[in-house]
Amino acid sequence: MWLKNPVFREDMEYIAGADFIPWDKLRGKTLFITGATGLIGFNLISALAYMNLYKSLSLKILALVRNEAKARERFTEVIAEGAPLAFVVGDLENIPYVTDKVDYIIHGGSPTASRYFAEHPVETIKMNLAGAMTLLEMAREKQVESFLFLSSMEVYGSLHREEKVDENHESFVNTMNPRSSYPEAKRMIEAMCASYAAQYQVPTKVIRLTQTFGAGVRKEDNRVYAQFMRQALAGEDIVLLTQGGTRHSYLYTADAVTAILTVLLNGENGEAYNAANEETYCSIKDMAELVARMKGIKAIVQESAECSKLYPPELYMNLAVEKLHRLSWISKYSLQDMFVRMSKTMECE
Repeated sequence: MWLKNPVFREDMEYIAGADFIPWDKLRGKTLFITGATGLIGFNLISALAYMNLYKSLSLKILALVRNEAKARERFTEVIAEGAPLAFVVGDLENIPYVTDKVDYIIHGGSPTASRYFAEHPVETIKMNLAGAMTLLEMAREKQVESFLFLSSMEVYGSLHREEKVDENHESFVNTMNPRSSYPEAKRMIEAMCASYAAQYQVPTKVIRLTQTFGAGVRKEDNRVYAQFMRQALAGEDIVLLTQGGTRHSYLYTADAVTAILTVLLNGENGEAYNAANEETYCSIKDMAELVARMKGIKAIVQESAECSKLYPPELYMNLAVEKLHRLSWISKYSLQDMFVRMSKTMECE
């Protein structure tokens, strides 16, 4: 996809023009990135490659990947343009020793599917904690300039009342639910980051991302926003199996990249930052109706007692982002923008 797709190229140009990011801090530096082939990792590496190629930053990108052949296919256009992207083959439990000097580490690698967390909770915990420990030791040994962990809004757990959730909000995670392996692992890694900052002065930061989507979401993605868009692109009405009352905030992929780089380069050591577009806060039903209006179809609720048992009760996650705004970060893309831009890249697949 990369620059041949006009939407994706616009995203790269927007990120490159974000004047609140101190790009010169990356000049001549080496970044080690995990989670490289995922949605956020792909957008992040693509943006860094774009900046390097068109703004002459002379940086180097090392990406941890499990399968080099698949990674090369994923980044075909980036590599063809001559981006300084090198692959380190391994996984979170087996990260090879890196001989290169590393200036920045961005740790975004993790299982991301809810079904996997529920069916493989032990592996979810082991993989997350092993990777984090290795990377924090790497950061300590190489005396990196900054270490950023990509955490999640899930660290706050299940909230059943509507309120603003800032970085000091208490967490409500049921530790006896195997699905909690994911948020509990994220919480532990956050504690590890804070501990390495306090005890060893490793310059760690944490960013807690809300649900993120946009350009580059694949058609087979099973998350609700992708399901809605697939139905809409097929001309089908959107069918909700619940009342769709759960409410979240969302974030566009390009805005997530600018948030990540802002915290990496300007964030305070040992601190966590929420990342979301507060104006996107809405219910699942609101989202379905938005997509339906865009495509001239209907959003229909077909709730049944049986289906209601399969889904959790209504939950709320309205992230406050004042702390990130104090670093001069701003989000650009509305919820409708996110769907428009995602649909254009889906249609090009």
